[in-house]
Amino acid sequence: MPSTSVVVGSSVGLHARPAAIIAEAAEAATGTVTINGVDASSSLMIMTLGAKCGDTVEVAGDDDTAVATIAALVEQDLDAD
Repeated sequence: MPSTSVVVGSSVGLHARPAAIIAEAAEAATGTVTINGVDASSSLMIMTLGAKCGDTVEVAGDDDTAVATIAALVEQDLDAD
């Protein structure tokens, strides 16, 4: 199972807006993707992690491309306008 460690880039962490963007991408991905072991296609599960800006999380999944896509989103500041 491919995995990678990434640093949360959103300025206020993985709250509602970034979690929704990530969950939408994870749902469209091939196979299952997780963040710290929780289903990345569920924004509520992502928010339960309480991950803040600068925290390191582990993105894992069945597909290298899906893992890379979700990891790239986690690293971005999804709150930036």
